[in-house]
Amino acid sequence: MGGGRLHRRRDLPDLEDAARVIPSDLAVVVVNHNAGAYLERCLRSVLGAAAGIELDVVVVDNASTDGSARVAVGAHPQARLVETGENRGFAAGVNVGIRETDAPFVFVLNPDAEIWEGTLDGFVKVAREHPRAGAIGPLVRNSDGTVYATGRIVPTIGTALGHAFLGPFLPDNRFSRRYRLADWDRRTEREVDWVSGSAFLLRREALDEVGLLDEGFFLYAEEVDLFTRLRRAGWSILYTPELEVIHEGGVSTGRSRRMHLLHSRSVARYFAKHHGRGWRLPLVPLVRLGLRARAELVSLRDAVRRRRP
Repeated sequence: MGGGRLHRRRDLPDLEDAARVIPSDLAVVVVNHNAGAYLERCLRSVLGAAAGIELDVVVVDNASTDGSARVAVGAHPQARLVETGENRGFAAGVNVGIRETDAPFVFVLNPDAEIWEGTLDGFVKVAREHPRAGAIGPLVRNSDGTVYATGRIVPTIGTALGHAFLGPFLPDNRFSRRYRLADWDRRTEREVDWVSGSAFLLRREALDEVGLLDEGFFLYAEEVDLFTRLRRAGWSILYTPELEVIHEGGVSTGRSRRMHLLHSRSVARYFAKHHGRGWRLPLVPLVRLGLRARAELVSLRDAVRRRRP
C-alpha cells in the first residue's frame, strides 16, 4: 500500500472479535480528511440506517489534522478507524477500506454526506435483485435539498467540449443538459454510465474481476474510470432512488483554484487512459490544454463572485 504505515484503532476489542464471527452484509467505507463534525453525523446516519443488516463500518483517515476521525469513531465505537499516516488521495483511501473488509458489497460514502431517506437494507436488496450491477448509486441531494444530477452519460468529445466551456457560465445549455440527462427527474431506476463519487455501492465480485480504484487519480474522475472498466467488462451501473443521501460537498477539498486544476488533470488523465488511442492520440495534449484553460476560467469566475458585495 505504498510507503505509509497503517494504524488501526478499535475502542472495544470485543467488537472486533464479534466481527470475526458474524459475517457482514455490507461494508461502509468513509475516507476522511479534515471533515470536522460532518464525519460524526455521517457515521450516525449510516448506523441509524442499517435496518437489521450487519455492517462493517471503516473510517480511513488520510492524515487529518483536526482530530475528526478519532472523535467520530469514539462517539460510534461500532466503526473501525484505519489511519494511513499520509494523504495519498481518495482512490487510495477507498482501496485501503475495501481491502480491510470482506463483505459482498461495499458502500463508499463521503464524510460530508448523510443518509437522508431509505435504509441500507433496502439498498442492498436492490443490489441483490440486479446481479449484474457492478455499481449502484443512490439519489443525491445538495445541501439545500435540491436533487443533484447524479447518474450521467460519458459524453462524446463534442458534448464534453460544449459542457466544459458553456456549463460553468450557462448551465442550461444543450450540451450540459445532454450530459446530465436533464430531462430525467431521478425518480425512477435506470442504468447509466456513471454515478456520483460522493455515494456509491460496489459489488465485490465485480471488483475482483476488474480491480480496485486506480490510485493514479488523486482526486476526481477515479469513479468514472472504475465505472468505465466495469461496463467494458459487462457489468452495469445502476441508479436507484431507493436510498437518498444529502451531500454538503467541498468540506475536505474546498473550491479553490488548486482543486479546479486538479479536476482538469484528472479528467485529462481519464481521456488519455480510455480514449487516447488511434486517431484520438493527437488530441491528448489539446485536451490537457483545453481543460487547463477551463480550470483557469472557472477559477476567475469564482474570484469575481467572491468580490461581489
